[in-house]
Amino acid sequence: MTSLTRWVLSHRRIVVAFWAVLTLIGFAMMGPANESFDQKFSVPEREGFATSEYIADTYGAGGENLPLLPVVTLPEGTTAQDARDDLAKLDAIALKTLAGSRVTSFGSTGDEAFVSEDGRTVFSLVYPRIPDTTFGEDTVSVPKLRAAFEDVKVAGEPVRITGFDALNEDVGGGEGPGVFLEVLVGGVGALAVLGYVFASLMAFLPLLMAIVAIPITFLLAYGLTAFTSMSPIVSFLIGLVGLGVAIDYALLVVVRWREERAHGRDVEEATVKAMETAGRSVIFSGTTVAIALFALIAIPLPFLRSMGFAGLLIPLVSVAVAVTLLPVLLVKWGPKLDWPHRRDDDKASRAWTRWAEGVVRHRWISAGVALAILLGLTISATNLNLGTSNPDVQAKSGDAKVALQALTDSGIGSGALAPYELVASPAEAPAAVEKTAAVHDIHGSVAPDDPAWAKGGTQIVEVIPTLNPATREARALVDDVRDAGHAAGESVRVGGPMPGNNDFIDAVYGNFPLLVVLIGLVTFILLARAFRSILLPLKAVLLNILSVLAAWGVMTLVWQNGHGSQIWDIEPTGAITSWIPLMVFAFLFGLSMDYEVFILSRMREEYDATGETNSAVVVGMGRTGRLVTSAALILFLAFIAMASGPQVDVKVLATGLAAGILLDATVIRGLLVPAVVSLFGKWNWWLPPAAARILRVEPST
Repeated sequence: MTSLTRWVLSHRRIVVAFWAVLTLIGFAMMGPANESFDQKFSVPEREGFATSEYIADTYGAGGENLPLLPVVTLPEGTTAQDARDDLAKLDAIALKTLAGSRVTSFGSTGDEAFVSEDGRTVFSLVYPRIPDTTFGEDTVSVPKLRAAFEDVKVAGEPVRITGFDALNEDVGGGEGPGVFLEVLVGGVGALAVLGYVFASLMAFLPLLMAIVAIPITFLLAYGLTAFTSMSPIVSFLIGLVGLGVAIDYALLVVVRWREERAHGRDVEEATVKAMETAGRSVIFSGTTVAIALFALIAIPLPFLRSMGFAGLLIPLVSVAVAVTLLPVLLVKWGPKLDWPHRRDDDKASRAWTRWAEGVVRHRWISAGVALAILLGLTISATNLNLGTSNPDVQAKSGDAKVALQALTDSGIGSGALAPYELVASPAEAPAAVEKTAAVHDIHGSVAPDDPAWAKGGTQIVEVIPTLNPATREARALVDDVRDAGHAAGESVRVGGPMPGNNDFIDAVYGNFPLLVVLIGLVTFILLARAFRSILLPLKAVLLNILSVLAAWGVMTLVWQNGHGSQIWDIEPTGAITSWIPLMVFAFLFGLSMDYEVFILSRMREEYDATGETNSAVVVGMGRTGRLVTSAALILFLAFIAMASGPQVDVKVLATGLAAGILLDATVIRGLLVPAVVSLFGKWNWWLPPAAARILRVEPST
């Protein structure tokens, strides 16, 4: 590390020019890079996704893309049969308004599947043509259809549009501000926290490292698109996780540099010493996070593999910037930026030192309290219900909510917003209709007699469930519908959002224990070498897993069970959308590992100097407590900003991330880690000769 730092400092102009050129190119290519992340989500070799993909390719509408539902509540004494001609006109209007769409209703089929039991509430299914956009998001069909039906009446009653896209439109979903605005908000929050930490212009330096690292990471990810497809989710990983780790790594080095300067070293020697200690921790942390998250490629899902590539690039680029560009800037501008110098880093934080002394003195109580909190939240996580977005909580008001409520009150149910789409041969379609209609919690089934619903020698059968798609019962219903469909004919296949969601859950979470074991094993080996210990890396892995489970528990309590969702005036969701826990894991694992390495590396350093565990805990916490808290606060504020958005799923994700970061920096790193290290005493530092030889480091006793 010393040799690298001295080489960097002796070639300052080359280093600065190299990073400056890459940063400029990165900024120039951020737009094209973001547009190139267009991987369509899929679960290969699964019936639900394969069927939906066939429907999308053959019919150009439907499959995984959800329908819009024009809903009419007829006046007392008027039945759907009485208004059939008017209802048929709705189909014609929808087809004219949304060219290439698939439309069906009672008006065109006369089928009771589109009518409530009392005959007064009727709806149509309108599948707009799938737009050629990254996520297949449709931002134009809802306003077009609403405008077309604005002055249309059926038996004197208005036509209201509902559906997931319509509900999303009513809460201001649209295309959203995007990842760049999220990063900007996070950057402003970071600057405020860094200003408090340094009380000088030095606050701008860690932020500058993020400004360099993020566009370069986008540039490298853009290069990977020549060899593999990348999910659009990669943009958010690079933007938000990149912001966090780049600032964290720079923050650790700068704090240590100020400490060495306070001890009397000149600018260059302080930089070299900071890189020998904090810089080494940054390398270990970044490498561990990179390799661990790269293990995501072990799950055979394209979007997870792209997250694995992103997980490799993000910390490695941030590490490279921190250990090469940052030393040059510290030597060149460090003393000038450290103005006005109102806070001295000569001594450890008094508050954190006193806190650590209290934790060590009452280590059994501290560990017990921390474990009680974490285990309580982990128990809550065992009740996590993986599902789809709950339509009942997507919008509080508006036409879409009124129409949805009409479907629910009439007994048709919110399940109509996520129908099953079966693909059958024309000969098998009648049997598929009959058998699926007989399944419990199915409102009706229909095979529309229309060319738009029969192509390529196949016929689409629409199966309309009553159950809220977010419930456990709705997930269980998928198997019953599949069994009924398969019983109708050998070639019948079942697609649509609910079967696809079940396929996703089975593919991802069925392999999740293997993924955790793989990542845990890789992390353990790397940290065992870094800490020269068996116990410390084992504890780090277990606490990281506990941190993620606790965050899942918070989401379960706050959103699924509703003990906190009322803050946003939102009812309990009953389920957590299936992709959210996975994203929380990917974000938190890397960020939590940074904090663990920062704290334990300093404790190891102090133990090597004194040979006394409790002293190492107190000094280590005194030196890193404020650092870890500040780093966590930066990300916490960024995630809280995310939670202010209108979409419920984004609020749930942001709540999980914010809670995970807060719990990790306080309960785990501030309470449990120092208590447990103190409790285990000399066993923390034990590395037998046999293990040391394998790891190629010195043994420790």
